[in-house]
Amino acid sequence: MEAIDDAIDKNSPLAGVKPQVLNVPAYTLHAYEADIKLNQNENPFDFPGDLKDEVFRRFREYPWSRYPDFVPDSLRQALSKFTGWPKDGILVGNGSNELLQSVLMTLVSDGTPVAIPVPTFTVYRLIATVLGARVIDIPLGADMAYDIDAIIEKARGGSKEGRAGIVVINNPNNPTGSAIDEAGLRRVLDEYDGFVLLDEAYYEFGGYTGFELLKEFPRLIITRTFSKAMGMASLRLGYMMAHPRLAEQVSKAKLPYNVNQFSLVAAETALEHIERFQPAIATLKAEKEKLGKALGEVPGVRAYPSRANFFLVEVPREPHAVFEALYAKGILVRDVSHYPTLGKCLRISVGTPRENERLLQALREAVR
Repeated sequence: MEAIDDAIDKNSPLAGVKPQVLNVPAYTLHAYEADIKLNQNENPFDFPGDLKDEVFRRFREYPWSRYPDFVPDSLRQALSKFTGWPKDGILVGNGSNELLQSVLMTLVSDGTPVAIPVPTFTVYRLIATVLGARVIDIPLGADMAYDIDAIIEKARGGSKEGRAGIVVINNPNNPTGSAIDEAGLRRVLDEYDGFVLLDEAYYEFGGYTGFELLKEFPRLIITRTFSKAMGMASLRLGYMMAHPRLAEQVSKAKLPYNVNQFSLVAAETALEHIERFQPAIATLKAEKEKLGKALGEVPGVRAYPSRANFFLVEVPREPHAVFEALYAKGILVRDVSHYPTLGKCLRISVGTPRENERLLQALREAVR
């Protein structure tokens, strides 16, 4: 109420700020420092050093005083070759988050119902709310699995908010690691006639991709990122695939020159040498299987099934106390106990073998 009252005061710097902006919680992350960082679902294996050298070599050839390409057709063509989707249906963004925002800006008007399974990546709700949407929550089912029946029912108008204009699905889902399969996604697309935005930020780690359904369902939109499997989180590069006519409209909501030249060069270099990233992805997937089994053997700890590069972990003590105990050992994880239905949970990214072993040792002591 204080923020609203402040906004009403004509002498306040907040006077005129939209109520939905004042009322929505900000997306924040405390800047902890730790020896072992397992809190942001990052790839613990860095971009290959020799490819970094190649990126720098190529980038030095560009004049820094000039803007990057207005439309990065060279990268779009490379992505078209990599994915098999036509270039005109591909957009490139400053991280996939920018493209998620652009999609919602294109499709959401003031009062548009937006259906979002919960718990999930909180930025979806933040953007939709700032745009004036009415968010329809769709709780996950048993074991944090997607409830396909509930998604279809609520998206089609089975709630007080009415029929949704768009459904947003994170696959695999952050922070739970759960995933929708082809049969489930096909049912949603068959039985609901609105837009479906499928965020595939983690699909390389074992999740199903809805790519094969893009041709069949022109209202399906897929976003992906170079941040996770490609080890490029600091460079902020994502891409979107959709029907070319729809992509043309979404492009209107992007800022001009939205991706810097260095990130464009790095992404093209990565795609040219895509095979170099496969060993790290394979190692990470193998470590995930080992870590999941070991977490399940820690007394009182439950690791939910995950198709991503992290685990949702239920702990027998107050989660923030466990978080602090791990942090005292130099290990940073994510406290997600403030998310809906996750009051006993932490989220733990898969690290290197050494990092995972230290985590397990510290976790056993923390929950004892």
